Amino acid sequence: MLDFLLSTDAIFALLTLTFLEIILGIDNIIFISIAANKLPESQRKKATNIGLILAMVQRIILLFFVSFLIGLSKPFYTLESSWLTIELTWQSIILFTGGLFLIYKSTSEIKEKVETPTHDEDSVKGKIIKSLKQALVQILIIDFIFSIDSILTAVGMTNGLSENHNYNLVLMIIAVVISIIVMIGFANRIRLFIERHPSIQILALAFLILIGFMLITEAAHLSETTLFGKTVGAIPKGYLYFAIAFSLFVEFLNNKTRKTKPNN
Repeated sequence: MLDFLLSTDAIFALLTLTFLEIILGIDNIIFISIAANKLPESQRKKATNIGLILAMVQRIILLFFVSFLIGLSKPFYTLESSWLTIELTWQSIILFTGGLFLIYKSTSEIKEKVETPTHDEDSVKGKIIKSLKQALVQILIIDFIFSIDSILTAVGMTNGLSENHNYNLVLMIIAVVISIIVMIGFANRIRLFIERHPSIQILALAFLILIGFMLITEAAHLSETTLFGKTVGAIPKGYLYFAIAFSLFVEFLNNKTRKTKPNN
């Protein structure tokens, strides 16, 4: 276990996943803050912290459930034709469905943030909250919605790192716990940073599109898909790490350029 966690691939996956979990958790923090701000001031911090802890617990439970399904790697049906062969497994179905969901959700989020950036916040603000219990129920629902993206991202970043699914599960849990701890400690600072640099969140959503494509190709590879006699191969995760690192470097340069450019 320790050898796996200290391996280069596992460390890169942990750092990348923790970064994405934090950036993508900003919306979660904003919505939790909106719900908490409807309570008396003495209960707001308590509601926010409990909300984030509930988010962590929910995600860990979902990780166990999804990891169990991904472990079902034996084919249960083979689809054959003159140009296509697929050995269907529950593992490949979960990964394929998750990939499609990430691509759809990410493109929808990008479109919504560009056209109506306050749509979701306005819908949360419109709901009436009279007690801490009502606030926590609403926060739980919000957490569950955001947990789906979080879990699928974790699966995409760690799937295939180890043949032992338990090792991948431990890595995902560590990333989720670290990200929630960071969000609890630095929620307001992270939120203000994203407000000053909104392109970072758009960039993270774009990364999810890449992860979605990677999940789809991984599903095709694991189901031993052949298309017109050609076997579908898996995309090496090193390509994804390089794309994310290069994009962040370019974004860093853009920010430096904007800061140093003299005002006209």
